[in-house]
Amino acid sequence: MISEKMRPLVENNSVIRIMFEEGNRLAAIYGRENVFDFSLGNPNVPAPQEVEDSIREILDEEESTFVHGYMSNSGYEDVRATIADSLNRRFGTSFHQGNILMTVGAASGLNIILKTLLNPEDEVIVFAPYFLEYNNYVRNYDGKIVIISPNTVDFQPNLDEFAEKITAKTKAVIINTPNNPSGVVYSDATLTRMAEILTEKEAEFGTKIVLLSDEPYRELAYDGVEVPYVTKYYANTVVCYSYSKSLSLPGERIGYLVIPDELDSSEEVFTAATIANRVMGSVNAPSLMQRVVKKCIEKGAEVNLAAYDRNRNRLYEGLLSCGFSCIRPQGAFYLFLKSPEPDEKAFCEKAQKYNLLLVPGSSFACPGYVRIAYCVSYEQIERSMPAFEKLAAEYGLKG
Repeated sequence: MISEKMRPLVENNSVIRIMFEEGNRLAAIYGRENVFDFSLGNPNVPAPQEVEDSIREILDEEESTFVHGYMSNSGYEDVRATIADSLNRRFGTSFHQGNILMTVGAASGLNIILKTLLNPEDEVIVFAPYFLEYNNYVRNYDGKIVIISPNTVDFQPNLDEFAEKITAKTKAVIINTPNNPSGVVYSDATLTRMAEILTEKEAEFGTKIVLLSDEPYRELAYDGVEVPYVTKYYANTVVCYSYSKSLSLPGERIGYLVIPDELDSSEEVFTAATIANRVMGSVNAPSLMQRVVKKCIEKGAEVNLAAYDRNRNRLYEGLLSCGFSCIRPQGAFYLFLKSPEPDEKAFCEKAQKYNLLLVPGSSFACPGYVRIAYCVSYEQIERSMPAFEKLAAEYGLKG
């Protein structure tokens, strides 16, 4: 009955989601407090108070037909203008409401822009490790994923291989910084060289290549690390943003695309993306949450970065003390741990003996590593340390 395109998706359901369900099963047996689920990037930090206050204000102050009704497929004009002004203040850009398209989260935004850009057999380049759902988003529009192998020294993109793999069929490149799963922020030097390569390849092949910057973790950067704004490096850039992490609103599905004037055929792309938003079935981003986002920007709502930073430091230092090896995350809320055995899936299975739920790096096209999501309570991290110590002891690591 189901389509041939859906069959492999059913047969290879998300490992992360399966692990999440396993966590619920184990919790029913051992108690929630005795299961250490680090599988899902679901923020445990509550949404800022400004979110709840804004919802109440909007419902009290504005007519329900305005709050809950249709609007332009690209979103409320005043919301888009507020977002553009905020970006301009923060990053020295020159955006206006005509550059902002409200979307049902970053995932919908990526699908919208890929539908807008891709012809069948067009190639989209990604850098491992990467969020594997990108594969499905590209295949939705009959494109082909081209994977750049991981640089496991510092997890900056492998730009030499990148330059080699760009072809006349390359239509887009997806980057994600701060990165899920490595926690690395792509540096100024990386983005400068990446832009040079793209410009050179556009000239070589006589084509246009769009850089898609997926940025749900932009506000989650630590130790004063700057997250460069990518449109400053390369004209043919589109930014995909979500409030899922910055405002702890993953279930509300609210985000936006930035389609700058500098992008080749910018007005045509924006019009096509707006239509794609409609014909894909989203029609428009959630009306109430658009109003909430506007008020939160005006009130200066911010992510509770200190809570995530505390988790990061405790987990990182605790794992090092156990004898594990990992790089210190610069952003997002993931730690990418090197597996003490080559088969990281076997390592994850052994971790489950101690009720530790970790995600194998092969789920991000980077075998030999595991992802640990530290967007959990600080207490869970503390309670999990004895389990990590037992796991380390099983491998004969320092503990």
